[in-house]
Amino acid sequence: MSLCHLNGNYLPLAEARLSPLDRGFLFGDGAYEVIPVYSRRPFRLAGHIARLENTLKAIRLPNPHTAAVWTDIITKVIAGNPWEDQSVYLQITRGADPVRRHAFPATVRPTVFLMSEALATPSQMQIDNGVGAVSANDYRWLRCDLKTVSLLANCLLRQEAVDTGCAETILFRDGFLTEGAASNIFAVKNGVLLAPPKSHLILPGITYDIILELAASHDLPHEVRAISENEVRSADELWMSSSTKEVLPIASLDGQPVGAGRPGPLARRMHGWYQEFKDTVMRCA
Repeated sequence: MSLCHLNGNYLPLAEARLSPLDRGFLFGDGAYEVIPVYSRRPFRLAGHIARLENTLKAIRLPNPHTAAVWTDIITKVIAGNPWEDQSVYLQITRGADPVRRHAFPATVRPTVFLMSEALATPSQMQIDNGVGAVSANDYRWLRCDLKTVSLLANCLLRQEAVDTGCAETILFRDGFLTEGAASNIFAVKNGVLLAPPKSHLILPGITYDIILELAASHDLPHEVRAISENEVRSADELWMSSSTKEVLPIASLDGQPVGAGRPGPLARRMHGWYQEFKDTVMRCA
């Protein structure tokens, strides 16, 4: 049974209990982070804590802990679970309010919850063959840069992919690529890696940053700019990225092949660079 943290207590996950009046449950009023762990070392923890702080500040929820305290809690959750590679989920809500009301309570007693599970990465078959994706209009709210727990739109959009046996839904807003329902999306055209710029319409992914850093360090031509829907549909390669998906090639979009219909040469190169980076940097971070 896995160990979790709830409001200062470490206990088995099955024993954790929350008030039904918690604003996270009633309104989705909270923030979260997902932190990959390699060889029991949380990767780029400072970056995750900084992103958490940015979300909390934007939703006007005071951060209940310093970076040092967060590090201590996360370290204890990792140590209390059996997996060498883990995915730590951290969530903060505005806590329970005696009255259900939209306005914030005068006194905030945040709920702090962390749990961990084994880190599941793509199978070798998915890496070798790529995965399918569908497309949809991006109807989410306008602050997608904030990592909040209000994810119903993302769930609905991801379910569109699941319903058709695909791995992800690629989102377009006003004719341009934003991201996936639960990932960042990259395109390759004529040997150039294309990435949509960070804005309020996409989540600033940690893995997104790593991919661009690897492109720069290996002299892979790349551009960060707006990418039209037509460019996505005519791309030679498409990739999805996240802490758990790493670099995963997309072989088809809406039932049509992407490029040759199989992972392209740059996907294979980036996947290799990423694995080397993971083995030499992430596991020693």
